[in-house]
Amino acid sequence: MLTFIFSIILLLLGYFLYSKFVERLIGVDPNRTTPAVAHPDGVDYVPMKPWRIFLIQFLNIAGVGPICGAIMGAQFGTASFLWIVFGCILAGAVHDFIAGFISIRQDGASLPEIHGKYLGNGMKQFMRGFTVLLMILVGAVFVNTPAVLLNSNFTPDWNIFIWVVIIFAYYLIATLLPIDKLIGKIYPVFGFLLLGMAVAILVAFVVYKVPIPEVWERLDNQHPAAATNPIFPMMFISIACGAISGFHATQSPLMARCMVNEKQARPIFYGAMITEGVVALIWAAAATYFFHDKAELCIGKSGNDMVGVIANEWFPKAIAVVCILGVISAAVTSGDTALRSARLIVADFMHVDQKPIRNRLLVALPVFLLAAGLLVFSLLDKEGFQVIWRYFSWANQVLAMVTLWAVTVFLSQLKRGAWYLITLIPALLMTMVTVSFIFVAQKEGLGSLIPRTWGYIIAAGITVFLLGLFTSWLGKNRSQIKK
Repeated sequence: MLTFIFSIILLLLGYFLYSKFVERLIGVDPNRTTPAVAHPDGVDYVPMKPWRIFLIQFLNIAGVGPICGAIMGAQFGTASFLWIVFGCILAGAVHDFIAGFISIRQDGASLPEIHGKYLGNGMKQFMRGFTVLLMILVGAVFVNTPAVLLNSNFTPDWNIFIWVVIIFAYYLIATLLPIDKLIGKIYPVFGFLLLGMAVAILVAFVVYKVPIPEVWERLDNQHPAAATNPIFPMMFISIACGAISGFHATQSPLMARCMVNEKQARPIFYGAMITEGVVALIWAAAATYFFHDKAELCIGKSGNDMVGVIANEWFPKAIAVVCILGVISAAVTSGDTALRSARLIVADFMHVDQKPIRNRLLVALPVFLLAAGLLVFSLLDKEGFQVIWRYFSWANQVLAMVTLWAVTVFLSQLKRGAWYLITLIPALLMTMVTVSFIFVAQKEGLGSLIPRTWGYIIAAGITVFLLGLFTSWLGKNRSQIKK
């Protein structure tokens, strides 16, 4: 329990201390006009109250990543606690904060446009397609999860496709309507559900005197299939949203278009990620206890299944329902804004005016049709969901890696000495994680074809090569960098 308590304290200190340092480093200016004030359009550029923007950002980024991802990551043991805490403070929250801040400074620019500004036009064109594909994967995953949970826990006699149609219909409406008309009004309700779920788990820790393991007790790989699932990189891919997530930076521009003061960026972007880290830590701690002290209940259970196992084992029916609804709300509130982000990214690079609802519909329909195709595959094929989830997780971390490289270039251009290291080091780590996954993963990658040691060597070589490119660029451009 000491590890859990100190982990929560560290996350809070990260917000109150480290985020202020980052805020000063990037030069937040409370007197600068924001995009929402400069040209509100009543659809996407809509000034909103800070507390409402915070809740929307928190729910946008939360999804099922800090819940199901943290649960799956907990299979590896207490190493998951370390990654959630230090990954969140030093990588994930910084990634979200600076990417969101850049979007504010660039008139609410979408993430691929930010990539293009700092990594070149070729990268912008590639990341446009890659990011939209990730948003479609997110949309498919975050229809599947709430549909499965609703069907299995509340309407077992229904055909699951009834829930799929209902959720998809909501997603389309939320994607088309102005952000303050639906999302801005119902997200506070979803937010309280999600936070209430986390509080319920905390209360269970006290009531049941849960023996949460200390980090030094189970730091080795506890995964039931440890031989084919090394902590590095598999745990870093599994936890994803609880520590760092490229998906988050796709959501930041949505809120960058609603802020009326740059000072709101730190509590909204960095603060929402720290809040998500707390949620992830709570679920990781609960899952670690179940995996090792109630293992008989966990056999053959997926991350989605474990939510029901934990809720129904610890709580009366009414509280268990709140917990399950909290997970459902987390999924729904990321799925709708993922598809909204896809619409905006496509509209940005095709220069389609989004004020007329007809234009919004024309851009959104192809995105929804692709997401629907993936969703049907995930429901009809026995392994379909797992396949989509694994590729979503990897693509998510690739996007985080690319974004970290972009914000590193941004920091280097500020002429603040070598402080670009605060994102360069996480960029190198995530490069190593995402590349080694390709060569180490047995099912998803080439791990069954080459020795694991060679996989790590190849990944390290590619990481060092990218570091060399950055160092060379920095040397050539240092004299040209303007303050």
